[in-house]
Amino acid sequence: MTARHWIDLRQDAETGIETIRAHFEGHAYDPHWHDSYLVGFTEQGVQQFRCRHRLHQSTPGQVFLVEPGEIHDGDAPAPGGFTYSMLYLDPHWLERELRALFEQAPATCQPGFATTLSRAPGLLPAVAGAFAVLQADELRIVRQTALDTLLAALTAHLQWRTRSEADPRLPQVALRARDYLHAHLDQDIGLDDLARLGGVDRFRLSRAFKAAFGLAPHAYLIQLRLARARHLLARGEAPADVAMRLGFADQSHLGRWFRRAYGLTPGHYRRRCSNLPDA
Repeated sequence: MTARHWIDLRQDAETGIETIRAHFEGHAYDPHWHDSYLVGFTEQGVQQFRCRHRLHQSTPGQVFLVEPGEIHDGDAPAPGGFTYSMLYLDPHWLERELRALFEQAPATCQPGFATTLSRAPGLLPAVAGAFAVLQADELRIVRQTALDTLLAALTAHLQWRTRSEADPRLPQVALRARDYLHAHLDQDIGLDDLARLGGVDRFRLSRAFKAAFGLAPHAYLIQLRLARARHLLARGEAPADVAMRLGFADQSHLGRWFRRAYGLTPGHYRRRCSNLPDA
């Protein structure tokens, strides 16, 4: 952290929900994605970010909603930076809880956000209320009540989308390369390896992959490793062990990418999620 940036992070043991309150000035973080649903609000300043191929500016009074896998970045375009509070909602937890509210939801569908920014009445107090009780380690019944209020407020902003293993609009060469990266994320994979899977040269592969997923293959692989690193660090694994396990050159290599994506070090993240000393 620097004098211009700070991050306070916690993780709720029962639900796995992470709560983050942070302040950034200037550049905040590079394009990246999460495997969680992000629900948050800007407390102060202007929070600028690209998501869904659009440039957004979140200001106080708005709630921002980002789905798993959606690429986004972050910058402070105005003097004084911005401060925000955010909930990272585990997809399995969110879907389980929503299905309890929507018993008619078809099994082949998954929840998605209809919009990225919202000023809908009642949504901001619900998000802020859930954030406050999770940060304060309130009684279990208080936490559950606040989360139920959040879920009820989110229902107006959700749409059920058909779950599909493969989007028919995406080129098969990109899909095969993506699946290979998921299955071998800890290995030293070359572009030639991915190109051979689709029977194309690496230049055509790179163009098709970026058009399909918004990132070049090497950047996508880094995001896969970082998402997995968050889970391992939250369980208490040491940054050096996580780096070795996921194919980073060393702990410093993991740390550089982790800070660029999330604005904090792997050790800081591990310490706040697991209550273990830095390593």
